[in-house]
Amino acid sequence: MRAAVRTGWRIGAAALRARAGRPLSQAAGESGGAEGGGGSGSREAVERLVREHPVVVFMKGSPAQPLCGFSNAVVQILRLHGVEDYRAHDVLQDPDLRQGIKNYSNWPTIPQVYLNGEFVGGCDILLQMHQNGDLVEELKKLGIRSALLDAEKDQEKK
Repeated sequence: MRAAVRTGWRIGAAALRARAGRPLSQAAGESGGAEGGGGSGSREAVERLVREHPVVVFMKGSPAQPLCGFSNAVVQILRLHGVEDYRAHDVLQDPDLRQGIKNYSNWPTIPQVYLNGEFVGGCDILLQMHQNGDLVEELKKLGIRSALLDAEKDQEKK
């Protein structure tokens, strides 16, 4: 399974590199589900959600009140990097969206993280990217400077 996850990440990273020039949305906020036709769990509705913003998280609860440890870990990792402008969708509020996002990504668990419309993975993958420095690089491609880079500079000055 780990080999499949790594292969999936490499494919996702290549797709992210190909799309890195896409302009960032300046809109902030959270939403609870999809709007428009086709139902919130339809492939079209999920596609709209993952493409609505450069950083999208499908989670249990909200960033202000995560309702599971894995969702909380994703929120904390993003917070460590200073990523505050992202879309979060609470799958507990919409069972159709909860199943729809699992079908869309072919990934059975929540949370799920998307960068520039591409599925990155869940908590375990985001944690691994954080630990090995890949998340800093992927955020940079989105035009987001990780707050950890500034923290490193502050440490070097001391």
